[in-house]
Amino acid sequence: MERPGLITQLGMARSFIKDVYVNKARTEYGARVLRAPVARAITWPGRLNPYPYFDQVRDLAPLSPSPREANVHLSASHDVCKHILKSREFGVGGRTIVGKDEVEFSMSLLEMDPPEHSRLRRVAAPAFTPRRLTAYGTTIEKIVHERLDAVTPGARFDLLHQLAGPLPIRIISELIGVPEADDELFMRWGTALGSALEGVHSLRHAQQVLGAKLGLDRMFERLVQERRADPRDDMLSLLVAEEGGAVRSEEILPLCTLLLVAGFETTVNLIGNAVLALMRNPDQWELLVGDPAAYAPRVVEETLRYDPPIQFTDRVALQDTTVGGYDVPAGDRVLCILAGANRDPARFARPNFFDITRTDNSDHLAFSGGVHYCVGAPLARLEAEVALQVLAERMPTLHLAATPKRRNSVTIRGLRSLPVTAGA
Repeated sequence: MERPGLITQLGMARSFIKDVYVNKARTEYGARVLRAPVARAITWPGRLNPYPYFDQVRDLAPLSPSPREANVHLSASHDVCKHILKSREFGVGGRTIVGKDEVEFSMSLLEMDPPEHSRLRRVAAPAFTPRRLTAYGTTIEKIVHERLDAVTPGARFDLLHQLAGPLPIRIISELIGVPEADDELFMRWGTALGSALEGVHSLRHAQQVLGAKLGLDRMFERLVQERRADPRDDMLSLLVAEEGGAVRSEEILPLCTLLLVAGFETTVNLIGNAVLALMRNPDQWELLVGDPAAYAPRVVEETLRYDPPIQFTDRVALQDTTVGGYDVPAGDRVLCILAGANRDPARFARPNFFDITRTDNSDHLAFSGGVHYCVGAPLARLEAEVALQVLAERMPTLHLAATPKRRNSVTIRGLRSLPVTAGA
């Protein structure tokens, strides 16, 4: 395809910049002038602690119209969000994750409704069977020990870059079939593509997203060719074996990209958010240190409820419907505030407290729900559980060494750095 000329490129850039600043201005207006809770939650300083604003959305009504966007409805109610995620009256509506023009990329399963979604999910599901998870468990534990072995006793280190990031990159790379993956490069690519889930917000950001997409496409195209000639026991080989049948050729790269981004983003932020919550609640850390094997799974579930890696998801009404006595016309969009639903006092006792002894957190919505429930949820849980158990066993005196830095993102909640230290 012929590349656009210089004048056309300049026009595209000018249009892109205009859209970016118009959207930013609308959000700032919503936050500063309208005092809209969601707008305040996604702008600074609200991003540091968005949960009080999610409470305001829920207190207003179980489901309410957005004060900033027509044909958009908001909910931070657990019952409403759970119903919408499970209902076949709502779908993703063929959404596309879009940056701008050539920065557009597909996230495969996230954009499909049944039966297309069911077809592709059936292909991906065998990679997450209990048998395979048992095999991953040994590998996960080995990687965690290797990463902690490299830490000098008593030295300050960044838990995100030393452990929480490299661990899921190694595991998802092995699952997909990427030999000798470059941890740093994959972390950069995964973070760039994950950040585009909420739109591209600058030309520099667009360049980062496009660079990550092109880099992954080139790598996966080469690996697909290799698997066609020499199949192995990995996800790429499974997809190639189904090519022309359950999987169309053009679906292979987007599905691999989705598995990489979802497999990385969920776990790195789950581990980071869990350790930060434990460090800020020393009594909970002491409980974990006292019995790591028993409490590690509890820490994971409570973190998924209390400070989930994915804060929002949305659904489109596929027909005129009513939710909780509230009419939603066909084609309207509902923003389900998962992080708000997970702190709904109608469902969880003392929801704003981080408590790893609680028994009412099994119904959280951190992994979405219905047909779009995260296919990799068992693997994310396993990675986080093993990481937290080994960390508590080996570094019982772990504590914050400096103020953590939060990522500049909205849909994905996580940290850029988590400086910690532990005694010898």
